[in-house]
This record gives sequence, C-alpha cells and structure tokens, in this order.
Amino acid sequence: MTLRLLLVDDDPGLRALLRATLDAVDVEVEEAEDAPAAFAAIQQTRPDAIVLDVNLPGMDGLAFSRQLKRDRATKEIPIVILSGSEGGTPDAAVEAGAESFLRKPFSPLELLAIVEPQEQLLLYARDLRHLLEIERGQRHLLENAYHETIAALATALETKDTGTRAHSQRVQRYALELTKAIDPELIDDPSTEYGFLLHDVGKIGIPDGILLKPGPLTGAERRRMETHTVLGEQMLGGVAFFKGEGLRVVRSHHERWDGSGYPDRIGGTEIPLGARIFAVADALDAMTSDRPYRKAMSWAAARREILGESTRQFDPDVVESFVLRERSLRAIRREFTAVAA
Repeated sequence: MTLRLLLVDDDPGLRALLRATLDAVDVEVEEAEDAPAAFAAIQQTRPDAIVLDVNLPGMDGLAFSRQLKRDRATKEIPIVILSGSEGGTPDAAVEAGAESFLRKPFSPLELLAIVEPQEQLLLYARDLRHLLEIERGQRHLLENAYHETIAALATALETKDTGTRAHSQRVQRYALELTKAIDPELIDDPSTEYGFLLHDVGKIGIPDGILLKPGPLTGAERRRMETHTVLGEQMLGGVAFFKGEGLRVVRSHHERWDGSGYPDRIGGTEIPLGARIFAVADALDAMTSDRPYRKAMSWAAARREILGESTRQFDPDVVESFVLRERSLRAIRREFTAVAA
C-alpha cells in the first residue's frame, strides 16, 4: 500500500527534494505551501502523516498543528514539525500536539524513520539505505577504474620516457603535500590529483629522438618539446572527470611566475594555482633525479635553486610552503628510494 505524506512548507526546493527522494520508495508526497492549502488537501484525501514547517506564511506550523489536533477528523494523523535555526523547539512541537520534531537540514531517511507507521516506513528506509549503499559501491568501483586507467597512462609514459621513471608518482605526492599547505580545498576537485599524475601525458606525442636526446635540444627541438603541454590538454580535454583544475595543470605547469614560461606566457596569479604548486613539485623532482643528460643534484642544491627562483620561476607563496613542508617532502623521497631499492 502506498503511504500518503502531506508536506506543508513554503520552500519549493525542499518540497521538490523530498518528492524526488521519497518517490523512489513508493511514498506519495502531497504538497501545500500554507495552512489553508494544506487543510484543503486534507479534506480531499486524508494523508497517513503530515509534515509541517514552523515558519509557514499566515498561520504558522505550530498553530496549525494545534488546530488539527483539536479536530476529531484529523487528531489521529501523526504530525512531524520541521524547524530551521529559528522558530521552533522540540518542547513547542510537543505542546502543539506533534508526535515528532525534526530540525533542518535533515536527511529524508531521518524523516522516514520517525513518521508512523514505524514498521512500514523503517522498511522503506532500509530499502532506500540499501539502494544508496549500492550506488556508493558502484561509484567507488567507477572511481577505482578511473584511477587504474590514469595509472596505466602514467606507466605508458614512463615506459616511453625512461629518464623520468617513477617521476609521475613522486611529483604527484610532492604536489599533493604542497597543496595541503596552500589550499586543501583544491584536492576536493578529483581532477587536480589526476592532473598532477598525468601532467606530462602529452610527451607521448613527442618523438623519441627529442624526448630521449642525451644532449641539449636545438631551438626547433625545444619548440617541439614545448608542445607537450597543449598536446596533453587536447588528449584529456574530452575526458569528463578531467574537467577542472587537473586540465589546467596539464596545460600550464611550465608557465613561470615572471611570465616567461609556456605555452601562454602568462605570469603571477594568472597561472592556475594547481599549476603554480605543481611547478615547484616538478622542479624539485627533476633536479633530484637522474636524467639522460645529467646526474641528479643533491637535495640541498635543489633547495637553493628553488629558493633562488622565488618570484622568477616560482610563486613565492608556494616556495614558502615548500620550506614549511620540506621535512614531509624529504620523507616522500626516502619512501620512493626505499621501494626502488
């Protein structure tokens, strides 16, 4: 049997949310925006339960609840009082005759769990909770598949560019550590982490003769190498979960604070924050790793170079965060060194 719930609230957004959610578990939601409309709805079809907002226009929810409880025809209908930060309390709801009180914002599951008849609605709640758990599980599997695909692309790049083996994973960890210090909310965008990992994916389109050349590049070769940022953006631009800061990292991670970088020669705060953070992480790993054309620098030498390039190549705020997080960054380096050994 379908359960009928009358929701009396002047907020159309809340009414739409509950209607869409409860419809999935076979709860029929009737809506009213004030007490007169609610009374007319009750006269037409008796609901199994009524949910009343305290702050209704005209007669408020508490007064309407008292009126319903005085009427022999409606006094047995269970009532739930809703209240925001102002206007209602559990004691006031009880005084008005309501069976339950719920403070906004609330979960539809909370409402299902307190509205009578308990046994039936708790069954609905369990069913809905089960559906939500299935959906979360499917989303987790999909996110894992995304991550595995990205890791496979990073591995493919490292197979091609043997001079930067494990570079993608190390620099991703460095960049995440710096991001925690500068703007932790940036990590909430999952594309940021993916962009850190696949920053150099465009190098797949660079000929091996340039990518693996042991000596200095010619001017033409250098220009060709620099196209990897735009190539990477083009490769990943059609991937939905890359839209956001991650794609900006891929394009802009070789821009410089002084505006002399590539591909767009933008400078300062025009450079996306993720790319500014990544530039320091990328340089740190590049300098402390062996490359086909040179041996790795010491950590101390790389540190001096990064500090010396503050306000020229690097955002000074990111350099300051590098100093503050240096102990953690060195621990990441030791972790990778131990694994490699």
